[in-house]
Amino acid sequence: MKLINIGFGNMISASRLIALVSPESAPIKRIIQEARDRGRLIDATYGRRTRAVIIMDSDHVILSAILPETVAGRLTGRAEPGEEES
Repeated sequence: MKLINIGFGNMISASRLIALVSPESAPIKRIIQEARDRGRLIDATYGRRTRAVIIMDSDHVILSAILPETVAGRLTGRAEPGEEES
């Protein structure tokens, strides 16, 4: 099982990830609100601006404060600029 760091030490399972999107569009904002209403929203931003919305196969929606490109890079194993290889 591969885990992906989504910021601030929070991890998600790569095999459960369905979509990784930006929170800018109205349909994504609607998905976030619906998940909040159903009790399926996980806010992992620690009070910072939401930059990525992660949709899981368990119907959970996770908010992250790091860019979707950064999360995608961690998923593929590519090192991001300024990030150490582990």
